[in-house]
Amino acid sequence: MNRKKKTMDGNSAAAHVSYAFTEVAAIYPITPSSTMAEETDAMAARGVKNLFGQTVKVAEMESEAGAAGAVHGSLSAGALTTTYTASQGLLLMIPNMYKIAGELIPSVIHVSARCVSTHALNIFGDHSDVMACRQTGYAMLCSANVQEVMDLGAVAHLSTLKSRVPFLHFFDGFRTSHEVQKIETWDYEDLRSMVDMDDVQAFRARALNPEKPVLRGSAENSDVFFQHREACNRYYNDAVATTEMYMNTINEKLGTDYRLFNYYGAPDADRVIVAMGSVCDTIQETVDFLNARGEKVGMVKVHLYRPFSAKHLLAALPETVKHISVLDRTKEPGSLGEPLFLDVVAALKGSAFNDVPVYGGRFGLGSKDTVPAHIIAVYNNMAAPQPKPEFTLSIEDDVTHLSLPVTENPDTTPAGTTSCKFWGLGSDGTVGANKDSIKIIGDNTDMFAQGYFFYDSKKSGGITVSHLRFGSSPITSTYLINKANFVACHCPSYVTKYDMVQDLVPGGTFLLNCIWTPDQLDSQLPASMKRYIAENNIHFYIINGIKIAEEVGLPGRASTILQSAFFAISGILPVEKAIELMKAAVVKKFSKKGEAVVNANFAGIEGTSDDDKAKKFIAEVYAMNERMNIPKGFTQIKEEDIPTIVSRALKEANPLYPVPVIFDEDRMTQIVKKLMITE
Repeated sequence: MNRKKKTMDGNSAAAHVSYAFTEVAAIYPITPSSTMAEETDAMAARGVKNLFGQTVKVAEMESEAGAAGAVHGSLSAGALTTTYTASQGLLLMIPNMYKIAGELIPSVIHVSARCVSTHALNIFGDHSDVMACRQTGYAMLCSANVQEVMDLGAVAHLSTLKSRVPFLHFFDGFRTSHEVQKIETWDYEDLRSMVDMDDVQAFRARALNPEKPVLRGSAENSDVFFQHREACNRYYNDAVATTEMYMNTINEKLGTDYRLFNYYGAPDADRVIVAMGSVCDTIQETVDFLNARGEKVGMVKVHLYRPFSAKHLLAALPETVKHISVLDRTKEPGSLGEPLFLDVVAALKGSAFNDVPVYGGRFGLGSKDTVPAHIIAVYNNMAAPQPKPEFTLSIEDDVTHLSLPVTENPDTTPAGTTSCKFWGLGSDGTVGANKDSIKIIGDNTDMFAQGYFFYDSKKSGGITVSHLRFGSSPITSTYLINKANFVACHCPSYVTKYDMVQDLVPGGTFLLNCIWTPDQLDSQLPASMKRYIAENNIHFYIINGIKIAEEVGLPGRASTILQSAFFAISGILPVEKAIELMKAAVVKKFSKKGEAVVNANFAGIEGTSDDDKAKKFIAEVYAMNERMNIPKGFTQIKEEDIPTIVSRALKEANPLYPVPVIFDEDRMTQIVKKLMITE
């Protein structure tokens, strides 16, 4: 089945697929999930119809607790209802989640998983929020990348309708929620073909109706509560089979291979990592690298975390495995191990893998970056004579000494991938311009594209680093770029604050936006930067985007000029094609702000000031005259004729004419002399 390809982030993918199955969206914004609600609201405003021919009703509440209550009430009234949240917002929904699950009401919550505040506030990603929901009764389905968010988001909505078990569909906050990827999108007709309308009708028939009263939400005592609580068991057993069925349905449609637990790697692997979320793509990339040099390693990617199916996990493991490491993106202080680790240990007990040692590791808390070097350390730990049974990744633990040593840092990105980094200042337009670049390349070429944008918590006024990758094959590098082909610094003060060029591979390109002339660079650049540029044959370009921006009418907004410079230098697209596509993006983005703003951005893209435009206009006039055989001057004019010509011309001048200026005798004489051909 051919699907339309589009460049978008994980939040937009979740909104696209959830809108199809949603009648009511009860929302409250919280970073990094807000975009899902915003996209849903925007689609509703455009009049997009869901699978039932309706426009989604969006209701913004006064808190996440209010949103959860509205979801519960709307579901009870027979409307398919969705919400989107993260972190503390999700925790505020837990009381209602217990009720929705206990009443077996089909529903989906889409979560961009984010760190929960502990000793400090952290607005970035890990799994501490979703792990707090394990015992609510919600099924938990994890997507590892933007494409999976699109595909498995549909599985969540279809499975909840069939099984009646509510689903929490989660993916990594900021990494997946904000990562821009070129993916295949659902056509709503294809989704409609998979919906069992009998399930929808059954859901509506269970709605509270004064004409057909039912007992719900009662209080029970010890004589019957336990019995009724156990009555849900079969629904959760069936939910596993239902989720697998819909994964298989999608596989048949798309040619994919989604499973509850996906194995990747050597069929005879002796060391295997079990994990879930965006780190799985990094592990996959590392597995390819290690196996290519003769090792035998693999990975199990967890999709359906709750209900946890031990049978399917065991079926995914290769029979040859001798060591297993489980990676958790959360910390549960005081526990014998993190949640996924304990589940895996329990699943292996009494099985054919009963004697296989299992090691538990923590990674990625608060969006701490996890790169292939750290994954290699995990595999090396399993091969060590005395492996660490508990460990941490990507930090230097000098207190409890749990960290694993990093022994190598290879470049594992697929061959043919171009990696680019852009250093900017929050709100200077760098991130927006780079998002446009990703979409231009992704939507208008056959290339794969990935964009990720690192902010500090200040955002506006803080540092931003855009990480862009382009290539001919799918990009699975879900980590920050540390080996770049192109680096641009949009804020000149950064040259003395950050080691930017050290990320460049030998022969790479560095673009610096600054007000300095080439002669001034020697005194402005740090010695370490100049040394690295010289020793690694770095191609060094400078541009005064600040000055050009002022000249074209975009003071303080040099991002458009620098975007144009990037396309000119990188060669990713032919310059003419890039300019054409950038202009189209400008029209789409700024047309509502008026023609002057659009034209200013056009000038920035072309790198032309008003003076440049005037010169270009004059050149075009000369060229037109030449094509029409209009002479540049006249041989008939003699020196002695000039006073007469000037005098007669001046007599024709009239201050009442609507002309910009009336020439005096000296100026007119100069003009006439220019018309003389003295050859």
